[in-house]
Parts: sequence; C-alpha cells; structure tokens
Amino acid sequence: MMLPRMVRRLLLVCVAALAGVGPVVQAQADPHAAFDRILDVYVRDGLVYYRALKSERANLDRYVASLDQATTWVASAPAAEQRAFWINAYNALVLRTVINAYPIAGTAAGYPAASVGQIPGAFAQIRHRVAGQALTLDDVEQAIVSQGDVRALFALGRGTLGSARLRSEVYRGETLDTQLNAAVREFVTRTDTLRIDRETGIVEVSPLFSWREAQMVAAPGAGGEMWANRSPLERALMTLAYPHRFPSEREFLALNTFQMKFGSYDWRLNDLTGGAPARGTEKTH
Repeated sequence: MMLPRMVRRLLLVCVAALAGVGPVVQAQADPHAAFDRILDVYVRDGLVYYRALKSERANLDRYVASLDQATTWVASAPAAEQRAFWINAYNALVLRTVINAYPIAGTAAGYPAASVGQIPGAFAQIRHRVAGQALTLDDVEQAIVSQGDVRALFALGRGTLGSARLRSEVYRGETLDTQLNAAVREFVTRTDTLRIDRETGIVEVSPLFSWREAQMVAAPGAGGEMWANRSPLERALMTLAYPHRFPSEREFLALNTFQMKFGSYDWRLNDLTGGAPARGTEKTH
C-alpha cells in the first residue's frame, strides 16, 4: 500500500513542477492533482492542519481559482467525473473558507468558539466562483445531491467533527463508487453519528441525516420494507446503515422495537493543529 502512494506522490510533484500547478483545469492531465497533494499533506483521519495550510495556502488558492475555469471540462465529462468534481470543489472551498478566517474565535450563539458556524455566512452567503457560476457552499451541495446519489452527502467534509470525514485523497470518477461506499460505511459506523443502545432500545443518530431528508427518502432502495411502520426518513436511514453494522446490531434492528432519536451535531472545527480533539469514533459490537 505504501509504495504505490509514494510513487504517486512523486508523479504529482513532477506534474506540479512541469505545469506549475496551473490554474486551468481542462489543460491538466489530472485536474485534481494539486488538491490531491494538499489533502495528502494536510489531512489526517479527517482532521486538518489548518495553521500549516494557511501559511502555505498558495497551491490551494490556485486550485480553487482553477475551479471557475472548468466549465467546458465539467459539461463534457462523464457523470461520475462531474460528481467527483463537485465533491472535490465543495471540500476545497470549505478548506479555504476556514483558513480565510483562521484562527476562529467568534461569539455566534450555539456554536463553540472554534467552529465554521462562527464564520458569518460560511455556507449560505459567501459566494465562490465554480464552473462559471457564483455559488455558495449550500449551492454546491445542492448541485451534488441533485445528481441523485445520496451517498455523496457523506463525502462532504463540512469543516466540523460531526460531518463526514475529509479523506486524505480526492474523489475520482473511476473510483467514485468504491469511495462513496466507503464514505457511507465510515459515517454509519461511528458512535458519534449512529449509536445503538440495545439496553435502552434507543438508536441515536446524527441530525445530518435529516438535513437532506427529501434526497434521503428518494434514494433508490430506501423503502426499508423491514421497517414498514416507520417514517420514510427512518426507513431510508436504516436501509443505508443496516448492511454496515455488526451482526448482533442487525439482529436488534431487525426486531423493529427500537426508538430512534436525533442527537446533537458536533460543530467543533476538525482542526488537528495542536493535537487531535476528542471525539466519538469507536465501533461497538
């Protein structure tokens, strides 16, 4: 596993040296090479070295600038490549939104001091140039989910501990299906996003599942006949999570006697600067 990754990083360095990590996406053999290197260097286990990234932000700024010049490339790319482009764009824009305001120490009610929520208009107001359009992060997310693959929701690193984990590599069209399946599996097996307590009969889930309820419910295979008496969202959620839980947990869920409730969302910044923050990550049997 290590040798291919090392070889790939050397190739990326060569490409960057030859192309100067150029700003025009469609002119590159690999349009996401620069961002792939950024993720490889600054992201570990979903956490980001924001301080270091901010001090060495030139490559990220160039990659973000390249997103606006990808109009023709995106329009002509295969569907999987388009979806990967928008996911990578979202994740890159979140990183730049954070470092633009880093270090974060605001006072917005309901958010911890170090949180994307402390950045005014981070998701709904600040606009970015992507594929010839001026879009907010919410707009970019809508463009992603409108393509009909609900798994993409779990590929978006929202700059928080409660979001999906930011990968240390970009999403690519040729591997997108495998990457999205892995993103879903990782999210639904975290105890801070889906906790099953068989003693109390309670299944506590992240409110993130409800943020795009319409897309969750409309997803193919989200009928969840095993839980026919449940709400559409509960059926969709169980259909998504059930295959990835431990056998003993699946037996419990199949009884359909549990109570589901939404927990709290962890808005803390996914910052690795100064050490990893405590968070619930363990899988339970």
